[in-house]
Amino acid sequence: MQNSDSQSPTGTPEKGAQTESSGADLDTLKVKVAELEASNKDLRETVLREKAELENQRRRLHRDLEQARRFANEKLLNDLLPIYDSLERGLSVESGDVNAVREGLSLTLKELLRIASNNGLVQVDPLDQPLDPERHHAVSMVEAPGKAPGTVVTVLQKGYVLNDRLLRPALVAVAKDD
Repeated sequence: MQNSDSQSPTGTPEKGAQTESSGADLDTLKVKVAELEASNKDLRETVLREKAELENQRRRLHRDLEQARRFANEKLLNDLLPIYDSLERGLSVESGDVNAVREGLSLTLKELLRIASNNGLVQVDPLDQPLDPERHHAVSMVEAPGKAPGTVVTVLQKGYVLNDRLLRPALVAVAKDD
């Protein structure tokens, strides 16, 4: 009877050689799996660290934005403090010359307008200009001899523009047709 195991030229069965080869391959694969698992563990740790760092950056950004919102007006309000001081000094004067009080109020108003202008606020004072419905609100029409119809003849309340955006239209009276 013939043996079904093939034999190598040296007369030893090839099955043993395959087992040794398979064992070596298995050991190589185990080493490779261990390397990949270690690499996978390192990558997971890196991803977790990066995720934590992104979350920390998001929190810092949120905190910084909140601080910026809370203190956005700090410079403006700091600039307004001398105005408050001037008004308080003016109110504390018991007796005094009306002209001196008026002069103090005028200087205080000029300082307030300077600070407002430095922060982008511009007055809309359209006296003797044609009515601009984008910036003026006509509340009445009056007889105004010598004025063109639709011309602003009285400013009841000045308007204000902040950085090219209308905050409040000027309340005006305009000349009506003759």
